[in-house]
Amino acid sequence: MLLELKAIQKSFGGVQAVKDVSLKVEKGQIIGIIGPNGAGKTTVLNLISGIYPVDAGEVVFRDQNIAGMKQHKIAQLGISRTFQNIRLFKGLTVLENVMTALDATTHYNILSAILHLPSKHRLEKANREKAMEALRLVGLEEHRDASPFNLPYGLQRRVELARAIVNEPQLLMLDEPAAGLNPSEIEEFIALILRLREKYGFGILFIEHRMKVVNELSEYIYVINFGDLLTEGTPEKVVNDPEVIKAYLGEEEIT
Repeated sequence: MLLELKAIQKSFGGVQAVKDVSLKVEKGQIIGIIGPNGAGKTTVLNLISGIYPVDAGEVVFRDQNIAGMKQHKIAQLGISRTFQNIRLFKGLTVLENVMTALDATTHYNILSAILHLPSKHRLEKANREKAMEALRLVGLEEHRDASPFNLPYGLQRRVELARAIVNEPQLLMLDEPAAGLNPSEIEEFIALILRLREKYGFGILFIEHRMKVVNELSEYIYVINFGDLLTEGTPEKVVNDPEVIKAYLGEEEIT
């Protein structure tokens, strides 16, 4: 088992955002999480990645309970993610933005940095090559020297995706990755995710409102509503579940 959440809980100011949520992700599996706005979906990803500590339950990644572990340690274990709101660094090029994800795994001592020893240059060259490969995989190689903020929104999302895959994670988490994309960009995104999964073999856990993306990518779906796990199953089972339809009543994307 790659990832298993065991009855995790999280409250904020007396409001229980996540209530006994359990789910599993196998190696190479693509798992979708859906639910109305404010259901607690992003909180689940934040608990996995260590942004918030869990109040109760376990977050087991590759047979290790990582609940309470620092964010950078969790990332080093092989968990990477993107965010609902794009988080790119101003003043850095597209390539430099991707290279920032390699900082935590770059090991050279202070002396090497101060004296610009060959070991530092070798590591920097290797990191640059890894970042360029990630950009090539997402189709952004020609934009490497551009400011990401001069790129269309859909390409900015790809910059963030490249940064998430550059460390070749075991688990890739995506928070509404198709938000803001037009229909043709969505088709390209679905194909891209499937190619990346085939190349790296990582498990994918993603949140999405666009049911076209959910149906075409997910092998299994968990539905969260008001912090509770409402139901789970294959896309066909979940989309036709009366409780899911009721929970999404008025949500245009589910229809």
